[in-house]
Amino acid sequence: MQHAFGSGSWWGVESGANPTAVKFGVLQDGSVDFASSIKSLFGGSKYAVAVGQGTTKISWKAKFAQLSGRVVNSLFFGGTKSVGSTLVAEAEAGSIPATPFAVTVANAATWVTDLGVRFALTGLPLTRVAAAPATGQYSVALGVYTFAAADTLLGVKIDYTYTSASLGENIAIVNSPIGPAASFKSVFTQTYGGLRQTLVLNACYSEKIGIASKMEDFMIPELDGQASTDAGDNVGTWSLGEKT
Repeated sequence: MQHAFGSGSWWGVESGANPTAVKFGVLQDGSVDFASSIKSLFGGSKYAVAVGQGTTKISWKAKFAQLSGRVVNSLFFGGTKSVGSTLVAEAEAGSIPATPFAVTVANAATWVTDLGVRFALTGLPLTRVAAAPATGQYSVALGVYTFAAADTLLGVKIDYTYTSASLGENIAIVNSPIGPAASFKSVFTQTYGGLRQTLVLNACYSEKIGIASKMEDFMIPELDGQASTDAGDNVGTWSLGEKT
């Protein structure tokens, strides 16, 4: 008798020539469901006299703890991946100087988006204006934050985004036309007591990717989808270690 224990291991294999396999790193749990529609034939009695099986839907779900650009891009978005990333500076400290009452943030050269300013001492947020800020206000352009003369010498904390051309990677999420979805091969395996089971689905499609954060816990992204037959009208294989 064969048993299975633990989350196992799961790979997605890109389609096309020289396909690259990507692993769902630190797999937490996964599932594959084969759900068929059933139709029952009744006569004059309470129980069915015949049962027919209709279409079967194959759905799968994987939860994994390792954030991977290749998994996200290759198996869901299918966009363009490039070196570089958007970063966030959070609570960068500054002190409002005398004339011109301006603070240039550390990453002004690649500054992108203002995320707000608050006074360091009170935590109260300042209000952004186009120009000529009064007390409790600020204006910003190209990473240079300008404040009111009345707020000179007060400490501030600044939040903003900036880019790096060398750290991480960017995935371009674009509004592409609807139509056929890119498929990939799925390989899921578990082993216990020296016996291994492996489920291969030849043509998988992603329909949902979800991320959620939680206090005092790790983020566990989730990728859901369906499977179909491949070009040869084959679904895949389910291999078991037990011989009967």
